Amino acid sequence: MSEKSFYEKNAQEAAAQAVKAIEAQTGAEVVITLRRSSGWYLAADLLSGALVALGALVALITLPWSFGAWAIPLDFAVAFLLGAFVCSRSSTLRRLLVSASRRRASVQTAARAAFVELGVSRTTGRWGVLVYLSMLERDAEIVPDVGVDVAQMGEDWARAVEAIRGAMARLDFEAFRTATLALGPILGRVHPRQADDANELPDEVSAS
Repeated sequence: MSEKSFYEKNAQEAAAQAVKAIEAQTGAEVVITLRRSSGWYLAADLLSGALVALGALVALITLPWSFGAWAIPLDFAVAFLLGAFVCSRSSTLRRLLVSASRRRASVQTAARAAFVELGVSRTTGRWGVLVYLSMLERDAEIVPDVGVDVAQMGEDWARAVEAIRGAMARLDFEAFRTATLALGPILGRVHPRQADDANELPDEVSAS
């Protein structure tokens, strides 16, 4: 599947319905946010430019034709700019040129910032849960508020989180939806829905 599948109208509606289904089982409030990228990977763009420029330089030196002295710095500069520009527009190239640990750290940092930005911490019982999805990194981060007892949910919670991350790694929306729905009974067991529970946060996906 592709990144676009997560942004399609029917996918957004299905995700919102998944949130409603989860919250019908638990007092926890779930928010899904979808971001195109979680980091500013300028270093990857510069590295791409340098590699393309190096390739151009090698070609100029080894090709059996003669070039004017002015051609080498000009071609080097053009190749560098072209390589950097192409990388800045390519999620695939950026993933190849940025380490997995750097991508993971970017997702974790951006998810915690989004947790505050989207007001997930402002629920009455501090039972907010942010499901943060990042397209470029093909990764996810689940951020629970302080009132969510992750320890009590144990291995079931850990498996659900890994299933969501695995679905994002494959860009498989249906697998993501299924894995997200699995949060409902897990959260409901520890934080069951009460008769007076109110819907404090939007069910719709926040996408950018």
